[in-house]
Amino acid sequence: MTAAAMDRIYRRQRFIYDLTRRHYLLGRDRLIADLAPGRGTVLEIGCGTGRNLVAAARRHPHARLCGFDVSGAMLETAGTALARAGLAARVDVAQADATRVDAGALFGQPGFDRVFVSYVLSMIPDWRAALERAAAALAPGGRLLVVDFGPQDGLPRAFRHGLFAWLALFHVHPILDLPEALGGLAARHGLTLDGRSLYRGYAVYAVLARPVSGDGLRNTAQVLPL
Repeated sequence: MTAAAMDRIYRRQRFIYDLTRRHYLLGRDRLIADLAPGRGTVLEIGCGTGRNLVAAARRHPHARLCGFDVSGAMLETAGTALARAGLAARVDVAQADATRVDAGALFGQPGFDRVFVSYVLSMIPDWRAALERAAAALAPGGRLLVVDFGPQDGLPRAFRHGLFAWLALFHVHPILDLPEALGGLAARHGLTLDGRSLYRGYAVYAVLARPVSGDGLRNTAQVLPL
């Protein structure tokens, strides 16, 4: 989705986005807690209003954080949120397309110790390209953390259909084969994969890690239900 299209969608929604999403974007705070970057570098893909960056900066006070979004309107809100939280000096944000970005060049960083994508892939038509760029941004020993809507296979069919129809109004389309795609990504990039289904398939949560040696490890993990 283009920057102009995203700006049209979120020009007004951005002011109530965090208030309305906090009840159904499940697993975000778990992901932020699991980052554990120490004094390392953290990149958020699709940082939106800056909500996650503020939470991560507070949770991990010694890390350097960066984030980008395709929407200039959302970045304006993110900049305001970071300034209000007193974090503008610690967190860098920029405008970029997740399917094309060279995050290292964008932020002057050869690789990131942690990269995370929270409920963004289901909004990107070419989400596979976004995943490839995310994996490419990892430093040796780095981890890519992903949470997004799952196939809802353990939930009532009526709930699943209703949720999917409602999400489509906001141009959000859950990726039914996300677990398999993450497995393929791990194999192509020599990453290990630890993934699982949350809340009876409501969300997919995965951590992909790049070995320090850079030699790569054969990926045998699956995305398994809890």
